[in-house]
Amino acid sequence: MIAQIPVLLLGLLISVMGMINMTGNINSLHSYHRHRVKEEDRVPFGRMVGGGTLTVGVGVIAFSVLMMIYDATAAQPLVWIGVGVMLTCIIVGLAISFWGMFKYNKGIF
Repeated sequence: MIAQIPVLLLGLLISVMGMINMTGNINSLHSYHRHRVKEEDRVPFGRMVGGGTLTVGVGVIAFSVLMMIYDATAAQPLVWIGVGVMLTCIIVGLAISFWGMFKYNKGIF
């Protein structure tokens, strides 16, 4: 159970970063994105990338919580459910973030 606390804290950190980006504050993103995004597109870009980041963070949090429950109950299906939820959230979150980058930057680099 204690081994899952760093994973939970990582998920919380990722989620907070996503929420900060969703307000339009994109200072935590790479300078390429800060310079390429037009001023009027900063808020929509931040919402899109922040939403993707928040999705990844929620997936990591869900995984750590399910692993804590698994540690307490030894219910084997929770491992596969946790991995499935986390991988799904990572894939969906990255897709949302990359879509926002392509839409407002015309590329990710």
